[in-house]
Amino acid sequence: MIRLDNITKQNGKRLVFIEASAALQKGEKIGLVGPNGAGKTTLFRMITKEEEPDEGQVLVDRGVSVGFFSQDVGEMSGRSAVAEVMNGAGPVSDVGAELAQLEAALADPDQADRLEEILERFGEVQARFEELGGYALDSKAREVLDGLGFSQEMMDGDVGKLSGGWKMRVALGRILLMRPDVMLLDEPSNHLDLESLIWLEGFLGGYDGALLMTSHDREFMNRIINKVIEIDGGVLTTFTGDYEFYEQQRALNEKHQQAQFERQQAMLAKEINFIERFKARASHAAQVQSRVKKLDKIEKVEPPKRRQSLGFEFPPAPRSGEDVANLRGVHKRYGNRVIYDGLDLLVRRKERCCVLGVNGAGKSTLLKLVTGTTEPDAGSVVLGGSVKLGYFAQHAMELLDGDQTVFQTLENAFPRSGQGALRSLAGGFGFSSDEVEKRCRVLSGGEKARLVMALMLFDPPNFLVLDEPTNHLDIDTKKMLIEALSAYEGTMLFVSHDRHFLAALSNRVLELTPEGIHQYDGGYTEYVARTGQEAPGLHA
Repeated sequence: MIRLDNITKQNGKRLVFIEASAALQKGEKIGLVGPNGAGKTTLFRMITKEEEPDEGQVLVDRGVSVGFFSQDVGEMSGRSAVAEVMNGAGPVSDVGAELAQLEAALADPDQADRLEEILERFGEVQARFEELGGYALDSKAREVLDGLGFSQEMMDGDVGKLSGGWKMRVALGRILLMRPDVMLLDEPSNHLDLESLIWLEGFLGGYDGALLMTSHDREFMNRIINKVIEIDGGVLTTFTGDYEFYEQQRALNEKHQQAQFERQQAMLAKEINFIERFKARASHAAQVQSRVKKLDKIEKVEPPKRRQSLGFEFPPAPRSGEDVANLRGVHKRYGNRVIYDGLDLLVRRKERCCVLGVNGAGKSTLLKLVTGTTEPDAGSVVLGGSVKLGYFAQHAMELLDGDQTVFQTLENAFPRSGQGALRSLAGGFGFSSDEVEKRCRVLSGGEKARLVMALMLFDPPNFLVLDEPTNHLDIDTKKMLIEALSAYEGTMLFVSHDRHFLAALSNRVLELTPEGIHQYDGGYTEYVARTGQEAPGLHA
């Protein structure tokens, strides 16, 4: 359906692709992977003809419809969310728009003299609209929006009043409703909660077209894709299998390449040693010459490319008392909406509590109450003795000073620390020696999240409260964070929609329900096994 034939592409001075080739066939579900800046978005833009390769060609079979979801959703306003989703449904939305115009024309007294002509056209368009399933479109659009977490009120309200994250969901809904022959999805799992993510997995599992997508959620990728295309160093390499298989295969390939490289290096050293020893002896001249020629012809094996691996180790956190956070008889409401009515909860030392609950259940509110960002209407929230709190809030990234560099931000936070320690901290969170001079305003969402983590974890608290810490983080950074937090000795209370993160770090589950908190000892994996569901309200 889509072929990339020997494409070469340069962005400024940087070669993004060098004679790269790959293909996407009907029914294939492909994960596009590679380090940040490798060219994933450029590849999407070349397929949609927003950019052209400098050499080679991108071939899309005649008549194949392509739907592209990107993080840049553009302006939306003046329509309901349902209308906005239906507007992107391909030919049927154009036919629907003409039908609406003809309905208006039929009711317009100024066009009475054209009544017969309008009626005839109306009949044709109406038949076409019915043939394309237009009358079922509204209910299908609502079904998609419901799966993506919209209430009826949000579906019918002005799309312009929604936040950026919800507009992303509308843009995604538009592509899903369109059901094109090929879907290109750039980070569709961003901005989705756990319930919507699981719904989307089911939807894409039942989609019979071809799919090419990127995602920072390895669990999501694993369940959907049957092939991986890796972009690395300008080359496209295809692996058959899911993300887990790709990781194993990549590690195996690296191991083989390293062994080949080492064998060749040993052989080259031996040959060079012989040449150096005997090049001055006339009796060995022919042998020396023969070996020099042999070395010239040898195709050199390159060592495997080493991805920059992030690593951060916690200095030990001071010990807290046994009771870390105690909520007693807590009441909280927003307007007429009751969030908590007499909530009791005790978080104990070394517990890693993950908080689950449907949209609006009060997950972020619980974290705000514990951190003192929000006051209860009644009841008490008490932190235990010697508790030192660290809070990663969803809005924390907006609080960074855009005019300051990464290094200045760290220096202001820790004025007594030496330059070496701060540069080492920045490096551990993926900021190279050049990148520490970037101003905060130009940082990507992932870079801002990493900087906020560095600020929070350098002088470690013994009680970490994290609200969606993995949003914007790529797979490698999540891996680093999981490794660092696995070795963390303190207490954690966190919300995340990343199942790999939940399973790796939790040892207690707090499920928020209208009847109160259901508590489960054991982590997220045990919760899934015991309840038969991956998220509240959804059954496996």
